[in-house]
Amino acid sequence: MSAAIETTDDAVLGGRLRLLQPKRGHRVGHDAILLAAATGGHAGEHAFDFGAGVGGAGLALAWRVPGLRVSLIEIDPALAALARENARRNGMADRVQVMAGNVEDVAALGLKEASADHVLMNPPFNDPATQQSSPDAGRRLAHVADGDVLKRWLASAAWVLKPRGTVTLIWRAAARDAVLAALTPAFGDVVVMDVMPRPGAQAIRVLVRAVKGGAGRLPDPPPLVLNEEGGKPSVAAEAVLREANPLALTR
Repeated sequence: MSAAIETTDDAVLGGRLRLLQPKRGHRVGHDAILLAAATGGHAGEHAFDFGAGVGGAGLALAWRVPGLRVSLIEIDPALAALARENARRNGMADRVQVMAGNVEDVAALGLKEASADHVLMNPPFNDPATQQSSPDAGRRLAHVADGDVLKRWLASAAWVLKPRGTVTLIWRAAARDAVLAALTPAFGDVVVMDVMPRPGAQAIRVLVRAVKGGAGRLPDPPPLVLNEEGGKPSVAAEAVLREANPLALTR
């Protein structure tokens, strides 16, 4: 890994995982852990984490599902190197591989068609035309992209997934309709969970799971409320963020 990157060594999942990550720029937060909790999987299956960063979501999923193979794909070589080290230091290098490359170019990555059981992704979702970009290059790469990035990432997911494989993603709640539109026609059996900062507030994120070759919508589970009225983390949020429990979207 590059000595030019100043890193911190942080605990996530209540200390179950230790992650090296850049001190500045994009850092592992609630989104990655929620994404992992919304993704299903079983021993012997293979999951791909698109845009993995230092591996927060993919490693959290691998920790929760022993025997699951996970491929972490990250466009930034320095972050990919950190992800590889994080897999090693958390004892999962035997079933977690890391690839440095662009998820939009499956041929260059050498991925095999219909080889994955699950894909999880946290694509860049801020539009530079409407939102101010961070001065930090790493944060810009992780958070800012053009309006068609989700369609391209979902196209790669559809290519690599087996029939009836699942894709799980986290996105801005305000763009829910854009997510649902991007999923068609390749995906169906769509389930959406709102993520709310406190009771009665507007959702800030949506967690979405869909099935390759599925059709239509399935009933949505109740929203996840992150904090109680007084600001204390909710019991449901603590169960996911600290205790590594799955969310109702998993299958």
